[in-house]
Amino acid sequence: MTKATTAMKKGGSTEGAGGDTPSQLIDARINELSDWRGEMLARIRTLIKQVDPEVVEAWKWRGVPVWEHAGIICTGETYKNVVKMTFAKGASLEDPSGLFNSSLEGNTRRAIDIHEG
Repeated sequence: MTKATTAMKKGGSTEGAGGDTPSQLIDARINELSDWRGEMLARIRTLIKQVDPEVVEAWKWRGVPVWEHAGIICTGETYKNVVKMTFAKGASLEDPSGLFNSSLEGNTRRAIDIHEG
C-alpha cells in the first residue's frame, strides 16, 4: 500500500498535519465516529479492497476518504444520518438493482446513501 503515501498532493491533501498516511487518516475517521457510521465505513472500505486489491486510498477535500485506481472510483462521506458513497463516474455504470439512490440528476456522478439499520 505504499502507493497511498505517494499519491498526488495538489488536488487534495494525502497527508494529515502530523504526516499521517491516507490509510491512517481513514483508520482515525472510522475510530472517531465510534457508531454505526464508522462500522459501515469500515465495512465498505473492506469491500472496496476485496474487489480491487490495487486500490489506492487518498484523503482529500479536508477530510474525505477517497479510493482511486487510474482515477477516483468513489468517496466515503459521513454525515449525521447517512454514510454516502459517491461514485465519480456512476452515471456511466449499469445499475440493474437500483442501488444508486442519490445524486441521480447529474450527468457524471451517482451516490448511495446508506442509513442506519
